[in-house]
Amino acid sequence: MSKVCVFLADGFEEIEGLTVVDILRRAGIETETVSVMGRKEIVGAHGIKVEADTVFEEAEADKADMLALPGGMPGTLNLKACDGLTELLKSFDRDRKYIAAICAAPWILAELGILKGRKACSYPSFEEKLDGAAVVREPVVTDGHITTGRGMGTAVPFALRLTALLAGETKAEEIRESIVYGE
Repeated sequence: MSKVCVFLADGFEEIEGLTVVDILRRAGIETETVSVMGRKEIVGAHGIKVEADTVFEEAEADKADMLALPGGMPGTLNLKACDGLTELLKSFDRDRKYIAAICAAPWILAELGILKGRKACSYPSFEEKLDGAAVVREPVVTDGHITTGRGMGTAVPFALRLTALLAGETKAEEIRESIVYGE
């Protein structure tokens, strides 16, 4: 069974983080929320309190099949400030393991050189910060082992793409139909 770690930090965009968790869990994919704040309680960008499953220091994120980063501010800055997470992202990139980021979070990948020469998308005001990437204006883009999404409004197709990558197109379509998405 595949495992995904979704990293949460104070100021994360709630819909981007929790939609991914919800859809992946519906698909039967083990999905763990991981706080990078040193405590389980996280406060999202819109004041919604969430309790993460674990904290970064106790997670076994290196054993995951995919790392997922929601955007939001200052959540993206807080994720970027976690040295352990940035090292983990670089390791996953070297090993060609799945990495996913949405909204402002693809900027973290660009800063680490992970998007160099790849197609990617992000929240419009962050597109100019995707140094080295071929920026496209699509809701979700997968280039190799990297998947990026534009923002809150693309959280469902982003999560469905991650489902397809880990559990197959048939399972993603089954989930899409079960949540009445796009009908």
